[in-house]
Amino acid sequence: MNIQEAYDAWAGQYDTNVNKTRDLEAVALRTTLAAIPIHHCLEIGCGTGKNTTWYIDKAHTVTAVDQSQGMLDLAREKISSPKVTFVQADIQQPWDFVQQPYDLVGFSLVLEHIEDLHSILEKAAAALQPGGYVYIGELHPFKQYTGSMARFETTQGTQLVTCFNHHISDFVEAGKQSGLSLIDIEEYFDEDDRKGLPRILTLLLKKD
Repeated sequence: MNIQEAYDAWAGQYDTNVNKTRDLEAVALRTTLAAIPIHHCLEIGCGTGKNTTWYIDKAHTVTAVDQSQGMLDLAREKISSPKVTFVQADIQQPWDFVQQPYDLVGFSLVLEHIEDLHSILEKAAAALQPGGYVYIGELHPFKQYTGSMARFETTQGTQLVTCFNHHISDFVEAGKQSGLSLIDIEEYFDEDDRKGLPRILTLLLKKD
């Protein structure tokens, strides 16, 4: 099942399923970006709008992009704001959806589905104004090493979504090659229990 088909199939239950990764990433995003001023935001992987609702309270405009039409249909049902423009697009293709230079490009649980990080972060850097930020929130590589990955249940059984393992240094190096400097890196744990494996990795990069 390719990425678009998987998330179209997942859409109907995405908001209601127990999903620790989804929920903790939402906390991580809000914590990481709380002090960052945002005028124009490009949200990559908006899904059903779990983070879009926060972005539109903070930013003047939001371009919210997702590959899954099913996810976008749900986001449009719950969010009605002149600040947000929803776009269905494959980010591995040219970014024709870029509307202006952005202060922030945000990736939430997206890059695990992308094999070539550099090509995507290069596009993100090109969409940023000088001094703009890239936020990355991902399932932590340590979790991936144990076999954890995006999955959901259907009447046909467990559906696994295509994922690629990226090491922490892969994100940093791909950013560096794209003219993005690492500003902050954090790890988030279930129940804030630092004796276990971290669930979410966040990186904040800045355009040089």
